[in-house]
Parts: sequence; C-alpha cells; structure tokens
Amino acid sequence: MDYKKISLSLLEWYDQYARKMPWRGIQDPYKTWVSETMLQQTRVDTVIPYYLRFVSRFPSAAELAKADEAEVLKLWEGLGYYSRARNLHRGARQIMEQYQGVLPSDPVLLRKISGIGPYTAGAVASIAFGVPVPAVDGNVLRVYSRLFGIRESILIPAVRKNLEKIAADMVPADRPGDYNQAVMDLGATVCVPGTPNCKRCPLSVFCDAGKRGDASDLPVIPGKAPQKVVVMTVAVLRSDNGFLLRQRTESLLKGMWCFPLLDCRPENAPDYLKRKMQLELLSAGAVIHARHVFTHLIWEMDILPAEVPSDVPAPADYQWIPADALDSLPMPAAMNIPLETARNFLR
Repeated sequence: MDYKKISLSLLEWYDQYARKMPWRGIQDPYKTWVSETMLQQTRVDTVIPYYLRFVSRFPSAAELAKADEAEVLKLWEGLGYYSRARNLHRGARQIMEQYQGVLPSDPVLLRKISGIGPYTAGAVASIAFGVPVPAVDGNVLRVYSRLFGIRESILIPAVRKNLEKIAADMVPADRPGDYNQAVMDLGATVCVPGTPNCKRCPLSVFCDAGKRGDASDLPVIPGKAPQKVVVMTVAVLRSDNGFLLRQRTESLLKGMWCFPLLDCRPENAPDYLKRKMQLELLSAGAVIHARHVFTHLIWEMDILPAEVPSDVPAPADYQWIPADALDSLPMPAAMNIPLETARNFLR
C-alpha cells in the first residue's frame, strides 16, 4: 500500500470532519496530557465537562502538584478509573521536581512519568510537540486491522508488534499529531466496532477488509472472560456523630470514600456488624438494590439504611463523617445510591 496516499487522504478527511474538542487547537502539553489521560477508556462527551473543570482548577502542572490528593479525586469523582487521577497528581509532582515544570517532548522521557504509557506518550509527543511517533489505542488497532486485513488475534505478541510497526510507519513527518487524531476520529466515528460505515470512510479504496466484506469481523479478539459478580450489603449507618465511612486503600477505588461494604446478605447484616465491627443496630430501614458495573467486575449491592448508638466509637479504619461533610469527600459513582440513601435519612 502507498502509505503516503493513505495519510494524505485521511488528513484531508480530518480537515473537514475533525471532532471539535476543547483540548484541540491549543499549544499546551500539560492540557494535552490531561485530556489524553481522561480519554483512556472514557467517551469524549463524558470527558469534556470534567476536563473543563479540571484545567480551570489546575491550569498547570505546578498548580496540580500543589493540590491535595483528596481535592484531585473529588474533581475526578464519577469519571472512574481513579488511578488515572492519582497518577496525574504524582506525575505533576515529578514534572516539577525533575523537568522544571515542563513536560519533556521525548516519548522515552514521557514514559518515565507516573501513569504515562506508550499510547499517552505517543499522543502527547505527537500532538503537543510534533514528534512523528504513533499513538496506538483500540481505535488505531481496529482501523489498521481492517485496512491491512490482519485476520489473526491482536492479542498475539507478534501480531500486535506488526500492527504497532504499521502504525509507526504510517505517521507522516509533518502533522503527526493531526494524523494520530485523525486515525482516532476515524475509529470513533466511522470505522466503529461492529459494523463500520464503509460508505463514509475516506480510506475505503485502500481497505482490505472493506473489499473482502469482513470488516465487521475485525479485529480478531478472543472472547473476554465474563465479569466477576460480587454480592454485598452496603450499610448506610447513621448516628448522632454522622455517617460511618472508610477511605479505601485497595487498588480498586483507592483513596475514595465508601460506606461499609459487608460480605453478607442484608438479613445477616445485624449479626455481621455486631461480630466484626462491634456495632449494634437500633433500627433499620427498607433495603434498596443497586448495581454498579466496572470493566471486569460487577457489584450487586443491597443497601441497608440503619441507625446505631451515638456513643459507639468508629471501628478501626472507619470514621464518623458529619452529614454536612459528605459532599466534600471524593466518592465513586458506585456510592451514588448509598449516598442518596444517606441524604434521605436527613429529610
């Protein structure tokens, strides 16, 4: 294939149909980094309001580095994948300490910054600095699998390496950032998962899968393992001291605040709380069911609102949080319904 013709065709299409985003058309490596981090596994329309709030509060790496982690997580609340926020925060401090507050342009150096992997390093280097390197994400793998007719599993290391080499060879020396964003836009709007819109594709005359009619079958990805289902009771416990919560130290939702997550059914919660946490329920309300889906995990939650005595100290690792302080804590979206249940206690 003529890589240059493909690149020119795609850039012509991009010039006409590029998606409008608040982080495009600016020369600010920090904001490119923030946007690319937020866009990992998250839709553009979801990211935009978070991005605008985040860069308004933290307009530079210097401002982000000075912040408390709790404030960073609070601004990230609801966006998910909270390790991204913690890595941004750590990365900002690295940039201040090691790079005088300026992101390096070298992709190798970028990858030494907390949370920056191959894709983000390529995106920041090409978009913010004009370095001709690829930024390979799921959209890029899908586009090139179809374009070049790669019909082997992209999880095979040799196949993945071949696709990455294609991606690197395709990036033009001029406008590398625009080209990488063009491939991303094509994969997000035209060469979509499932059945692509080949009639709208600027690369249809080059596309192997389009000619063979099997584009919807590519890329080849073996079936994923089913999501693990975790059944739990979420205890929304109120006393005169407030509500009982714990800041998580586990890798999932680390740093976020949650109501007690009990490994039992709601009917067994009174005994569980008494044995494990030395808490005795005074009264309990109706159980509410909620479900939260993570990438590899599903939480099936029975939410149990209950009153406990006010003279009981908080169990180890937990804190009594005053009702008027709940909204200031960073909480994951999984706690939305338990939090609303807590608010209903106050009505």
